[in-house]
Amino acid sequence: MRLQCFVTALCLGVGVMAGKYSRDVNEPAPSGSDGQTVEFRIAKLNQVWEKAKRMQLSPVRQAELHSDLKIQEKDELQWKKMKVEGLDENGEKEAQLRRNFNVILAKYGMDGKRDMRPMESNSLKDHEAKDGEMFDDPKLDKLWNKAKISGKFSDEELQSLKREFQHHKDKIHEYNILMDTVSRTEEIHKNVISPMDGDTKEHVLQQKHTELKEKMRDLNHGFERLRKISHEGFSQDSEFREPRVIELWEAAKRANLSKDELESLKEELRHFETKVEKHSHYQEQLQLSHQKLQHVESLGDREHIKRNQEKYNTLAEKTREMGYKMKKHMQDLSNKISRQGLQHNEL
Repeated sequence: MRLQCFVTALCLGVGVMAGKYSRDVNEPAPSGSDGQTVEFRIAKLNQVWEKAKRMQLSPVRQAELHSDLKIQEKDELQWKKMKVEGLDENGEKEAQLRRNFNVILAKYGMDGKRDMRPMESNSLKDHEAKDGEMFDDPKLDKLWNKAKISGKFSDEELQSLKREFQHHKDKIHEYNILMDTVSRTEEIHKNVISPMDGDTKEHVLQQKHTELKEKMRDLNHGFERLRKISHEGFSQDSEFREPRVIELWEAAKRANLSKDELESLKEELRHFETKVEKHSHYQEQLQLSHQKLQHVESLGDREHIKRNQEKYNTLAEKTREMGYKMKKHMQDLSNKISRQGLQHNEL
């Protein structure tokens, strides 16, 4: 009974209609039981979003959260269809969704725990970090400081390298959150009578540890790449600039794909990189728009405030939408690389 209450608390009910990024043109906006328009079709996601709006999140962080919640909504609605069709009998997908949701809560400081690993990763604030302590990790800071004084990098290359270091810092943070989430989930399994017995329960726990091992392997690959670049500089034939795209490309090269498959994927990644860069540009504009709005509000001109508020709201909406599309595209590319690599390994 306790487990049933726990699962119910994590997987609260569904709203009426679809979210704005995925719904059909003629479908009305989702609404709650009181008739008010809501952001998401799933009640627990609306609760998180309403709480986030009351928190002191930066505009960029709030937009990032919205995109993460849209991805979670998409995945949970797909899982509900799977369940109706009798799939996911061992509960593996359900456990992963619950884990992903807990990661979102922890990532944005809404899990009820004081996170000693700050995660305000807006690149516009990098200049505020103390010298030598930019990435909250001794190994990363040491490597970065060596790269800065090496003379191997132009100013533009240093900016690109800084983005890669920041991305790696974020990945470390996400790994620590996931590890903590898995540990707490295992404690819950120990303390309740679970309907998952024997091989089924063991399979789900094994899947969690496999995911952790894969993320640790990716972290090791990522750090080795940073170490190599910091010592040798960027190679002349570097394919990509954006860290997330580089991460996917490195994973593809390790996936035992054919030459034709790699070439096809490379072209797709180029299009994806353009999308990532465009999204980054909108994030910067959103931050600047928010600063301008705060300045205008301090002057007290109501008409001026209204015009700037409308511009800011439009930009925030566009940034959220682009963030969702970019994260969905990255999710699709990651799954594609995993599937193709698995197929080759089975041959």
